[in-house]
Amino acid sequence: MGEKALLKKPFGMSDKVGYMFGDFGNDFTFMLSSMFMMKFYTDVMGVAPGIVGLLMMMARFVDAVTDVTMGQIVDRSKPTADGKFKPWIRRMCGPLAVSAFLIFQSAFAGMSMAFKIFWMFFTYLLWGSIFYTSVNIPYGSMASAITSDPDERAQLSTFRSIGASLASLVIGTGTPMLAYVVVDGVTQLDGTRMTVIAGIFALCGCLCHLLCVRLCTERVAIPQNTSELHVGRMLKSLVTNRALLGIILAAIMLLLGMLGMSGMAPYVFPTYYGNAGAQSASSFLSSLVSMLVCAPLAARFAKKIGKKEVAFFGSLASAAIWIACLVFRPSSAYVYVAYYTAAYTALGFFNYIVWAMITDVIDDAEVKNGVREDGTIYSVYSFARKIGQALSSGMIGAFLSLIGYSSLVAQNPSQYPDVLSGIFNLSCLIPATGMGLVALSLFFVYPLGKKRVDSNAAVLRQRRGNS
Repeated sequence: MGEKALLKKPFGMSDKVGYMFGDFGNDFTFMLSSMFMMKFYTDVMGVAPGIVGLLMMMARFVDAVTDVTMGQIVDRSKPTADGKFKPWIRRMCGPLAVSAFLIFQSAFAGMSMAFKIFWMFFTYLLWGSIFYTSVNIPYGSMASAITSDPDERAQLSTFRSIGASLASLVIGTGTPMLAYVVVDGVTQLDGTRMTVIAGIFALCGCLCHLLCVRLCTERVAIPQNTSELHVGRMLKSLVTNRALLGIILAAIMLLLGMLGMSGMAPYVFPTYYGNAGAQSASSFLSSLVSMLVCAPLAARFAKKIGKKEVAFFGSLASAAIWIACLVFRPSSAYVYVAYYTAAYTALGFFNYIVWAMITDVIDDAEVKNGVREDGTIYSVYSFARKIGQALSSGMIGAFLSLIGYSSLVAQNPSQYPDVLSGIFNLSCLIPATGMGLVALSLFFVYPLGKKRVDSNAAVLRQRRGNS
């Protein structure tokens, strides 16, 4: 077809480490936003949680346009001597870092509420819908250009998830240790410290993206898509692609569950348990254990029994663990940490191979349609993940408002026992629901089991060998 192997160094550790740094860079801003933006704007800026969640959801509708647009731009870009995808990462990682830093500006805490809401929406849109998209779409699409081998792509997916786990270790562990202060015996988030932390993390993210560009090699030539753009035909192809629909449903629910965990952590640990140190411990242990267990085993299990199958059982186990936590209601923050770590590790089996599943979806579409559309399909999937992120943020914000949470609760938690009970219930119910729906989506909708994935890979190898 249109891909020809380039005479470049073989796939190896440099590619895997470079790809790891790419998601490390992504998550320096993505995880900080997911874990602490709502906490920052509710507790420091004084914005109601329902408004924060609503605006984060509204921004995702903009992504419906920007993600697919960026996918089309990437697909229609001319390959350069350095590849088709790396130039986009190199040129856009700087603006991404700046926009991420602008979100956390505590100096504006004294401004009018109208200005703070405007600033929150403007900077979040600038970061997530424009600059994050302009880096993340080419980064995710680049896996197909690094290697065409399904097992090597599974390795890339594993290393990508290692990058995410390292970011979680740094952000989730370090931020609570540095950003919280104790005022009159109550643990509270310090706005000035959050601004400094956001600036440091933004710079670190930019450096990681540059390392990704430096270490990865695009060795499979992905040709420029020069066909006439028919929006209706493209949309019809996407909505009739069962594999894509299945992974989209699973992705939305995965983000709902996973970000539900991290999004509720700044409330359940400092406010419900009164223990910010346990929040650091939960992030450290869950990331470390997940990395030690899932990194060596996820790709191995996927190769033996299939990616879909591994993802299904891991998601189901994660949901069951959260239901058990809700039933037994541990009084100790560190027993809750144990539940958190076990559930996060179980969902990690899906999280560590999901990116390889996307390339399986791209391969499946090429087998059916004869057209390679890495950027377009990846951009649709990326948008689905943002929908999951938005639903998680919107749901957390709405539910916190419903149970009566405000900055007053953070200042005097012992005076609001019903709100505290609601916080704990949400911290279990949101991830349990999300991960249960992931398992159902994979079982009933997603069709790419091991047999079909291997068959598609064989068909494409034959086509490329004959091209």
